Amino acid sequence: MTDDPAPALVPIANPFTAAHRGGEGTPMVCVHGFTDTWRTWELVLPALERHHDVLAPTLPGHAGGAPLPDDPRTPDLADAVEAAMDEAGFETAHVVGNSLGGYVALELAARGRARTVTALAPAGGWAAGDASFRDALGQFLITARLVPTLLPFAGRLLATPEGRRKVTAMTTVAHEHLPPELLEHQLRGVVGCAVQELIAVALRDGWPLDAARIACPVRIVWGAEDRLLPWPSAAERFRREWLPRADWVVLDDVGHCPQLDVPTVAAELILGHAGD
Repeated sequence: MTDDPAPALVPIANPFTAAHRGGEGTPMVCVHGFTDTWRTWELVLPALERHHDVLAPTLPGHAGGAPLPDDPRTPDLADAVEAAMDEAGFETAHVVGNSLGGYVALELAARGRARTVTALAPAGGWAAGDASFRDALGQFLITARLVPTLLPFAGRLLATPEGRRKVTAMTTVAHEHLPPELLEHQLRGVVGCAVQELIAVALRDGWPLDAARIACPVRIVWGAEDRLLPWPSAAERFRREWLPRADWVVLDDVGHCPQLDVPTVAAELILGHAGD
């Protein structure tokens, strides 16, 4: 699948901030994935903010976000987004999330805080007993160890198509349209993320979800070429047990982060599901 050229980025003065808010309309919350920041949504924000008052927080333990508590738990992430919604005056909102953020979006729906959910490759969907989630967590550990050695050379690396391809290999299929500055920001975000602590929480707590309490409409979008959470195995529990009646959309030739890979398509899928 191909996509239109990415829209212009939202100007950002500080590369790591706790949240972004912009636009007018009904409330929408966008939640990023593991090791990322709210800026993962920059390519879709112009479209979303034409219709919605968008809040995009940075999760605890991530660059720009609050520090993790002394004894972190999986529910702390949704707690933090709820607190951000309360501060913004959002009783409920259309909630969008990618990867770990997709899981948080579904957890917010189970808590009654979502009007709709659009989850892009949400985490936590492996079948019971499937240990392949350890492969995904292991990939994050490898990345966290490699990135600090790459940062001194990030400018030269990202100046070439081959370098951008290497940096985005686990997240997107298309990469030509991705701004090098945003990719460098994401690399620096990995360094600023509490990767080992959050992985320890995931290994201990997993991704519990009381899916029976989700009453709002749910759309799940998955890239068929997702290398981090492979389709369909990483979605098995969502498909067979938790959310078989959700609106399922599978995108050919798209990787783990549709909002980066095919931003125009991703924005259309989000807006088409959220409505007003």
